[in-house]
Amino acid sequence: MTEKKLKTKNFILRLDASMMDAIEAWAADEFRSTNGQIQFILAEALRKSGRMKRPRRKVMAEIHEE
Repeated sequence: MTEKKLKTKNFILRLDASMMDAIEAWAADEFRSTNGQIQFILAEALRKSGRMKRPRRKVMAEIHEE
């Protein structure tokens, strides 16, 4: 059985300094990288709005490891 790989896309994101500072502090509090925290925030917002289904635990574990 072939295992599906998690595909990612790279892009540049511009944030104002105060927002970036807040995200970095939140990431440190949660023991995540800044990138991992941004992915977490976006995933939560997409799920809450009904635009994305809740992924399996394995996929979320891979996101949180970054």
